[in-house]
Amino acid sequence: QLQLVESGGGLVQPGGSLRLSCVASGFTLPYYAIAWFRQAPGKEREGVSCIKRGDDSTDYANSVKGRFTISRDNAKNTVYLQMNSLIPEDTAVYSCALRRISNHRRFEWDNSESYDTWGQGTQVTVSS
Repeated sequence: QLQLVESGGGLVQPGGSLRLSCVASGFTLPYYAIAWFRQAPGKEREGVSCIKRGDDSTDYANSVKGRFTISRDNAKNTVYLQMNSLIPEDTAVYSCALRRISNHRRFEWDNSESYDTWGQGTQVTVSS
């Protein structure tokens, strides 16, 4: 059974940094892409960043470009989201999502319907 488990969230002051991890377990087939989404109270879920396994290409939401970096460690089946220069508007539950390579539906990296499996999420709070 494929599972995604996020960790690394917490409370941080504005200007601080956090690194989120998303560990995939329970499968051996390659995936097509893993993305990070976030959802703040009262707001719609938002695509934050995505990394594709085939060519390591990445995408970022405009709101996080230059501050967040997505990366992966294939040996550990882990995708990271390094978040720097955090601002209160980054406060949200962050979830990772995986798209299987067998999924042939239309792919839009920041559309949650493009992904097959989701983690439970980790809370990030940016506050002084």
